[in-house]
Amino acid sequence: MAFSKQQLQKFADLIKIELSDEKLAEMNIDSVIEWLDKLQKIDTTGVTPLLNPSEHKLPMRSDVVTDGNIRDLVLANTPDNAGTSRGYFAVPKVMDGD
Repeated sequence: MAFSKQQLQKFADLIKIELSDEKLAEMNIDSVIEWLDKLQKIDTTGVTPLLNPSEHKLPMRSDVVTDGNIRDLVLANTPDNAGTSRGYFAVPKVMDGD
């Protein structure tokens, strides 16, 4: 199945991408389509799927709100100690007050 430049340009327009004429000339879409056609023809009867996400459940943990009890470790990451003695990060002023 061969695609013309007009068809490729129409596909590009539908998916909202811009392709130059040079890029269209470089594209070898036909080989990709042929490969996909070969994949479609593979007989997979009797082959069980490797993974079906709807059948697998992830282990759940209890949803408990905690403070983590690591305030001092977190505050140790600050570049300066301006606010750490009071338990917060000191940041530069970002807005002028009028």
